Amino acid sequence: MTERPKLFVTRPLPMNITDKLATDFELTLRQEVTALTPSEITHIFAAFDCVLTTFGDVFSASDFKSNQRCLLLANYGVGYSHIDIQAAKAAGVTVTITPGAVTEATADIAMMLMLMAGRRASEGEACVRAGEWTGWHPNQYLGQHITGKTLGIIGMGRIGQAVATRAHFGFRMNVVFFNRSQVIPLDLPDARQLNTISEVMAQSDFIQICVPGGVGTYHLIGAKELASMQAHGVIINTSRGEVIDETALINALVNHQIFAAGLDVYENEPIIPEALSNLPNVTLLPHMGTSVLEVRELMGMLVIDSLRAFIAGKPIPNVVSH
Repeated sequence: MTERPKLFVTRPLPMNITDKLATDFELTLRQEVTALTPSEITHIFAAFDCVLTTFGDVFSASDFKSNQRCLLLANYGVGYSHIDIQAAKAAGVTVTITPGAVTEATADIAMMLMLMAGRRASEGEACVRAGEWTGWHPNQYLGQHITGKTLGIIGMGRIGQAVATRAHFGFRMNVVFFNRSQVIPLDLPDARQLNTISEVMAQSDFIQICVPGGVGTYHLIGAKELASMQAHGVIINTSRGEVIDETALINALVNHQIFAAGLDVYENEPIIPEALSNLPNVTLLPHMGTSVLEVRELMGMLVIDSLRAFIAGKPIPNVVSH
């Protein structure tokens, strides 16, 4: 009987995905939900043919060895800023992702955060839960109206376009955006691509950050860009935490330079600065943009497709090419 390839899975997965993986691989399932340690990475790279990993497991250049056993790093997610891709390629390791599966769910939660932060929903809920609500009055929790306002999107890829579609057709929002390359065609009436991030920030009532993580977008939004926003502006980030300079954002919120923020991601997850978590004008979620069972199962199936192609010696789908 031919020995099955050995697969290490770094986090618990939906049961039906685990069951499917077990038909093709000799599985080792790690039960912890914390990041891999450097010593764990050294061990699994030497002992397993493939590793199914996800955001939070940081693979730096020093982790990859030219003679390691593991030659496929299947990332359960679309972002890969936690993996040194060039070092992986140099070591002969293929890295795959799960594009497309996360688009709609991430766009949905981006809209939810925009509504929550703009309308001060998290403040209101905290008041009710604390038993501090004294009843309706005309000036309670006055927020920002969303319908008909201008939405600025930084990064008009799949997720950016999904957010824009929801905002325009659902809330009659005007859309302006910044993207590093020209976006043509865009199936969205009257959406305008502007030349700089600061232009988008200045012209918008709400800002949605929809760029990938990585060296090229680290602190893409800093003090200068935040200073371009209007005083009633609301900024939402569902991309990667390091895209926004967290210290600059805290200063902007503390000084009421901007109205509010809605965050699903953070610079040093799961650590959130106390200065940020104590602010009433920020809505905080625990990186749950894709927290829908159907989405997590679809992500799992994309990973399975890549793993099966790898062990069969066929072209591998969804490979990170740069």
